[in-house]
Amino acid sequence: MPPTVTLERPSRRDPGPGADPDRQPAGARRGQSGRPRLQVLDGLRLLAALGVLSWHYTGIQQALAIWGGRTRDVVPAAHAVGQYGWLGVELFFLISGFVICMSCWGRPARDLFRSRVVRLLPAYWVAVLTTSVVLFLVRPPWVDQRELTFSRVLSNLTMGQAGLAVDDIDPVYWTLWVELRFYVLFAIVAALGVTYRRVVLFCGIWMFAVLLTPRSGLPLLDLVVMPQYAPFFIAGVAMYLMYRVGPNPLLWGIVGFSWLVAQHEMHTLVRPYISGSGHPLSFPVVLTVVTVAFLAVLGTALGAFRRLRYPWLTTAGALTYPLYLLHQEIGWIVLMKLHGLVNPYLLLAGLTAALLALAWLVHRWVERPAARLLRRWLDSSFHALRRADSFERAERAEQAERAAPGGAA
Repeated sequence: MPPTVTLERPSRRDPGPGADPDRQPAGARRGQSGRPRLQVLDGLRLLAALGVLSWHYTGIQQALAIWGGRTRDVVPAAHAVGQYGWLGVELFFLISGFVICMSCWGRPARDLFRSRVVRLLPAYWVAVLTTSVVLFLVRPPWVDQRELTFSRVLSNLTMGQAGLAVDDIDPVYWTLWVELRFYVLFAIVAALGVTYRRVVLFCGIWMFAVLLTPRSGLPLLDLVVMPQYAPFFIAGVAMYLMYRVGPNPLLWGIVGFSWLVAQHEMHTLVRPYISGSGHPLSFPVVLTVVTVAFLAVLGTALGAFRRLRYPWLTTAGALTYPLYLLHQEIGWIVLMKLHGLVNPYLLLAGLTAALLALAWLVHRWVERPAARLLRRWLDSSFHALRRADSFERAERAEQAERAAPGGAA
């Protein structure tokens, strides 16, 4: 899922669609503080999270231990919607492309690293430890307790467990591995300095790699390029460029081409969800949902929702990440324990409300205090790094001066 960052409107001095963005004054390209937040993206993020939640609670047919029966029979109305809820992940990736490009504009690469550490790790560590304890104590039938080892829990704390070939404590963590790879790719642009030209070039090179990867037979290339998910990130990045400098034929082409590739990749992405739902899914419905996701973020970029400003959406956006991290395994256990005691639809509503409350507690008492502490630690670390660089440069200059003819003995 995508992370929460400050979602702001570009400066009035940003270049228009007919201008060259890289030739604008520095002040037109730097800094985004003090601009109104794009609250509609907070709302879309919450909608995506609730979609994924609906898939796990009402869309999956095979987990009979959760409801004591098939979700199609127990909650038929919810299942009709929930069987397509997994598509919230694709919306997450679109939003992530948009907001990561926004958050990196005019800022050094270290700010990307700092913002991701501060935003992602505190809630994630709490989720890993909380879910591990719950699984160990409750011992649900779908979890092999022999595999719930201390080493596995510690490996999950790295957030890179997929790279270590270690199973996730909670299956929802798989999207974080996708996001991390996107961050590393975009960090290359951030290290060079984010400009309009470089971002467009990044989108073009990445999309060309997407076209090459399936035929390459190189697993490492597939791991880095992520051809199934790249079109969503690329489209999101291009939509932010539209938002910043205005739409133009090149950006329309990037977004349109990304949609064309995305619809092709959906034929592959849908397969495990057909297996999970226990029956065929309608590909026209899948494609329609993906298209609506594209249009929603595109509409945000073009200002179609600029009048939608509700303060509660900001809070909702902040709760999305901890809600996403905590909902699956813990939610399944609650459903397993209570499904025979409460009306299933009331149970779903109550569980969702309880998880939102838990997400608020994590945000209020973990994320916010930890963010302040981590920022101080990281800022001091970067300061020490800059001091070390300055010392080394001075030392090299002194050595060069001594080595020069006539230099000091």
